[in-house]
Amino acid sequence: MAQRTNIHSHNDYKQAVPFWNAFANGAASIEVDLILMNDSLYVAHEQESIDPNRTFQSLYLESIRQSILLGLEHKPYFLLVDIKTKAEPTLRRLVEICGEYRDILYSHQNPDGIKLVISGNRPPAKQYKDYPSYMMFDHQDLTGLGQLDLGKIAMISLPFGNYSKWNGKGRIVEEERQKLIQVIEEVHKVGKPIRFWATPDSKSGWKALHDLGVDYINTDLPYEANKYLSNLNERLVTGETISEIYTPDFSSDGIHSKVDRVILLIGDGTGLAQLHAGMVGNGNHLNIFNLKNIGLVKTQASDDFTTDSAAGGTAIATGRKTHNRGIGQNDTIPYKNITTELAALNFSNGLVSSDNVTGATPAAFYAHQKDRDNINCIGLDLSHSAIDLFIAGGKNDFLRYKNGALDSLVSEGFDIASSMREIGTSKSKRIGYFASNHGLPSVLKGREGYLSQATQQALEFLNQKKKPFFLMVEGAQIDTGGHQNDAKKVVEEVIDFDQAVAVVLEFADKNPGTLVVITADHETGGLTLPQGNISKKQIELEFSTDDHTGIMVPLFAYGPHADEFRGVYENTEIYTKIMAIIMRYHGK
Repeated sequence: MAQRTNIHSHNDYKQAVPFWNAFANGAASIEVDLILMNDSLYVAHEQESIDPNRTFQSLYLESIRQSILLGLEHKPYFLLVDIKTKAEPTLRRLVEICGEYRDILYSHQNPDGIKLVISGNRPPAKQYKDYPSYMMFDHQDLTGLGQLDLGKIAMISLPFGNYSKWNGKGRIVEEERQKLIQVIEEVHKVGKPIRFWATPDSKSGWKALHDLGVDYINTDLPYEANKYLSNLNERLVTGETISEIYTPDFSSDGIHSKVDRVILLIGDGTGLAQLHAGMVGNGNHLNIFNLKNIGLVKTQASDDFTTDSAAGGTAIATGRKTHNRGIGQNDTIPYKNITTELAALNFSNGLVSSDNVTGATPAAFYAHQKDRDNINCIGLDLSHSAIDLFIAGGKNDFLRYKNGALDSLVSEGFDIASSMREIGTSKSKRIGYFASNHGLPSVLKGREGYLSQATQQALEFLNQKKKPFFLMVEGAQIDTGGHQNDAKKVVEEVIDFDQAVAVVLEFADKNPGTLVVITADHETGGLTLPQGNISKKQIELEFSTDDHTGIMVPLFAYGPHADEFRGVYENTEIYTKIMAIIMRYHGK
């Protein structure tokens, strides 16, 4: 039978708002303990805790009726009635009370009505058929399943402890897991769903039960369980895009020789967890993780513990901190950026991004604006910058303000290419290519291979000039995936970014004197990786926020002087280190 994971709200009556909490969180089974006393059915676990105001009618039947009258949709679900007093008299009184609520209960005439599933103290199985159509049973024995009237059995519930002693930490031992699998298969063979009670009530526990194929997952935490399980399939990612692994030769890695080319790759929003997720999705390999010189970068902005891409990009591009949203300056003073500094040393400069060229990260390498949203001014800054090449999206940013930004690019010597493939062989002094009129799509929506191809074209264009150059390559949409809490997008964008890394590493080996630096401006999403399966290229991603975080990000370096990027330091030190290395060989 097809398996669907449902939440069973165990001990629902203990919730601050019984029924409504389970209902709001999509519980497919809502458990209520009933005690018969003085002809009333009270919601309680034992007589000592009875509250005369907490009756089955007031807490459940009336609430269900109200939900229906209000048109609140949540189906299908049923009430699992755990009877704590003698079965027959309690059921007799339950049937009498339900006579007043036939409008909300299941019948052949009312197929959308609620079913009661009787648990706890029950009559003998042979008597199940004697009870109304809205009344089903929670069977709790595997003996003689084939001889039962299965039509009256809603589920089969069993004590978890009879098969496993697992406490929800780590993993179930294999012997116990096999016992559970055998029991689940036995129940499924007769076409019935299964529930275990007294299970570990945690994310690891819910995930394990889900993976085992348990139909109703027992929990005292319906909100937390629903939040975790409702999007588990979206957060459990199997990699599809392939980043072919290039093995560097390391012949110049870390040696102190002349640097004529610097290639800086920025994975926007990419922390260690994002890279690890991409690695698993790519068959447990990434080009980035072949590198040996590794550092950790502090990302704080001048005015906040957590940076945005504008302040983060500015710190890397200028060696100076700024406020969030600032591009290449503080409130009033423009900062000299690395492309301007290098142009004065006869370097060419290029930018490649899967964002618009006016996006915060690329803009930090040429623009000077108080706010990253000053797109009209950022567009004009590009034509007067030290940039000789750009490949990115966002042509409309140079048209929509009717400020002549596109004409300014042309008048300042930019040839605007009509296709990306013509860039590598172009003899133009300056060239730009708009890969889209607006924003570029994600890899999942057709952008696969763009970043590596753009990087290759940019390298060919810059290298054929026979002069030193600086190239910044941004994988922008890893950050987008983090903001959207889109696990699959994060994994696919990391792998796409790694394809560009492979292109750069191969170029560096073929062109000695090339320094490669790979890092991020910040981490996005507060990502953790609770579980995965390397052999299946499968990884579970869990986000703690839809915003940036202040955690340090990794940095990887390759080529001459790569060893100087080891350690823990501020993001401003990336600029400082690069410039110090360049000045040793190109200083005037």
